[in-house]
Amino acid sequence: METIVRTTVIALFLCLLFPIVFSTSIDRLVRIGLKKRKFDRNDLLTAQLDSKKGETLRGSLGKYHLHGNLQDSNDFDIVALKNYMDAQYFGEIGIGTPPQKFTVIFDTGSSNLWVPSSKCYFSIACYFHSKYKSSRSRTYEANGKPADIQYGTGSISGFFSEDYVTVGDLVVKNQEFIEATKEPSLTFLLAKFDGVLGLGFQEISVGNAVPVWYNMVNQGLVKQPVFSFWLNRNPEDDFGGELVFGGMDPKHFKGEHTYVPVTRKGYWQFDMGDFLVGNETTGFCASGCSAIADSGTSMLAGPTGIITQINHAIGASGVVSQECKAVVSEYGDKIIDMLLAKDQPKKICSQLGLCMFDGTQGVSMGIESVVNEIARKASGSLRDSMCSACEMAVVWMQNQLTKNQTAEHIIDYVNQLCDRIPSPMGESSIDCKSLSSMPNVSFIIGGKLFELTPEQYILKVGEGDAAQCLSGFTALDVPPPRGPLWILGDVFMGQFHTVFDYGNMQVGFAEAA
Repeated sequence: METIVRTTVIALFLCLLFPIVFSTSIDRLVRIGLKKRKFDRNDLLTAQLDSKKGETLRGSLGKYHLHGNLQDSNDFDIVALKNYMDAQYFGEIGIGTPPQKFTVIFDTGSSNLWVPSSKCYFSIACYFHSKYKSSRSRTYEANGKPADIQYGTGSISGFFSEDYVTVGDLVVKNQEFIEATKEPSLTFLLAKFDGVLGLGFQEISVGNAVPVWYNMVNQGLVKQPVFSFWLNRNPEDDFGGELVFGGMDPKHFKGEHTYVPVTRKGYWQFDMGDFLVGNETTGFCASGCSAIADSGTSMLAGPTGIITQINHAIGASGVVSQECKAVVSEYGDKIIDMLLAKDQPKKICSQLGLCMFDGTQGVSMGIESVVNEIARKASGSLRDSMCSACEMAVVWMQNQLTKNQTAEHIIDYVNQLCDRIPSPMGESSIDCKSLSSMPNVSFIIGGKLFELTPEQYILKVGEGDAAQCLSGFTALDVPPPRGPLWILGDVFMGQFHTVFDYGNMQVGFAEAA
């Protein structure tokens, strides 16, 4: 998981303020009550989590179906979640005997549990968060194997230990976890959480450590090998939501879930159909895309080309890509002529000398977006970004040609899209007064349309004239065969109750209640 927190200015004392937590148990439903906190626009920027880099994202095919009754309220445990400005959801766990309390992100996009260690001496971030003290636990077992997790703009390193982990009323025995001794980035200094509890598959676990969820199942702590998320997006409600282990709560959703099979264990990855802006296809996922449901990512992340089209449609402002406009200026008419001549679209950019390969690299030369390529300005990055800009322009122009648009219109339209390429940090702002004129956006999953309104995909901070609105979409480019890839983070999961069915290897979505 790339739980990368924006490092904008924030008063450090806010990092130290947490609500009083209480736990109740009724008929085996374990609830840890947490509160939302409301901050200003700078705090929201600080809270936003970056999406994955994608080096290990991969996919294959499979098909499973839901069996059995997962709605028996007597057979699952619940962990309540805190919502930090609709950007971070986290809850409390305990490690050791007696339990030492930690606030963690419950992240379906990673598989390790880590918290700061009392042996973290030289990272300022550790001084602002709870630290695990092995000497205070009767059930601690030494391990010592080194561990390192690299995120997009930060990293943690340390060593493995073993101890009991308490999640709600569930006590997982002999759980391997990471004691973080280095947290060198401001990322974790400004974070509202202490650590991360990964709920992904062991295939992506650092050190091949058995994930907490696996041990819950293997130790017979849950009746059904299923967990589910309900994220409360109501800004007026202090309650952040619930993570339910062992099933799902019928009060959290409406109607029936639509299930899709996990295409490869690692992340909770599945095949997704087309993506629509308004009622029109964007042209990028008409033949299908891969997606992952990721509770540890705040935003919706998708290919730069699609995100650019969305930003154009909703009027979001990003950083102007000079390379993109240069490609359109120098090669735009030629690309249109080649498309009209029925040249293979995937080979056009290599035929123009802008790409090294014939349509084998997707929308980007590498995992990172063309915007990040431009921002780095490293040696050789110019050619890569020109290639990426060309590939995006080909798709945009091809889509416009199917609508019988004139060459002049197409060139003007693509130049506008160049203006809407997301900024290097991924954020795009919009005019809050224009929400009523923005289109709905839709994902096709399992043959069903999952639609988001502007009010649902735009993050609004503040009130009145001081309000600021940010696009809930950020760019991520993963080339074939692993991509194109969407990461459906909290913006999506907040509107659609999400079931992670480990027993049948599938993910389900239903309208959140």
